[in-house]
Amino acid sequence: MIVDATQPAIARASALQRLGRWLTPTTTDIVVRALSDPDPMVRAAAVGALEGSEAATRSRYLSRMLSDPVRNVRMEAARALSGAPEAGIPAEARAAFGKALDEYIAAQSYNADRPEGWFNLGNLNAQRNNPEQAIADYRKAISLDPTFEAAYANLADLYRARGVDREAESTLREGLARNPQSATLHYALALTLVRQKRYPEALPSLATAMRIDPGNARYAYVYAVALHDQRQGAQAQKVLRDALARNRYDRDLLSALASYALEGGDRGAALGYAKQLRELDPEDAQYAQLVARIEDAAARPPQ
Repeated sequence: MIVDATQPAIARASALQRLGRWLTPTTTDIVVRALSDPDPMVRAAAVGALEGSEAATRSRYLSRMLSDPVRNVRMEAARALSGAPEAGIPAEARAAFGKALDEYIAAQSYNADRPEGWFNLGNLNAQRNNPEQAIADYRKAISLDPTFEAAYANLADLYRARGVDREAESTLREGLARNPQSATLHYALALTLVRQKRYPEALPSLATAMRIDPGNARYAYVYAVALHDQRQGAQAQKVLRDALARNRYDRDLLSALASYALEGGDRGAALGYAKQLRELDPEDAQYAQLVARIEDAAARPPQ
């Protein structure tokens, strides 16, 4: 669909956004080709799809987008290149990066009466290793809208990166007092508790996040891993199976199910999940190795 010019631009852009979560050598090539699409909506979506890739990948492919004729595409490229990828921007593109970044900052500052503008500036400053300014930006966003959950989550993550998990926990509990039905904040709190090795306290938060947002495969995966680590393997596999029914092509769910089934002695189930993994992307080296390991273990005689 993405490379089919007969499809509506909005549909191709939406497909690119989804594809960005599953970047592999094959899908990255598709996204890179979309950077040259005639439609700016598609080009902007392609930039966003590469945002989660490695710094070197972003520098390599997005530097040329800093000179795109459309302002939104330039700004998206500057945002995606901010932080670690900046070191890899070619010398001839550095001036364009500065101008595009100024455009992005000006656009966010124009919306200073809205929490989203401050939130975006906080993200930018966090990426560019300006933590004190990022904290101030997130706090400004929260002051404008105390129910703005993303600001609490990112502020807590910034505290975590600085090694102050207690401050991160306090921030998340503050956010949950305002947003008790926020799956994002329950999940973030659970991860904070896990980092403090408070595993029994983390499980209810993970369960709550999954209950509020049952379609989120990541919540289910992390909850299942936590259950498994607490020696609740049967419940972990049930959580994974239920999540897989809603997310048939999720690699993490499949790989965990394959590993846990093999660990539990169910070789047939392990091989079935491994086969599904292989079929998803035969060229992905990481999952090919995992599948080979499972198939090799399943083929051995029982001890």
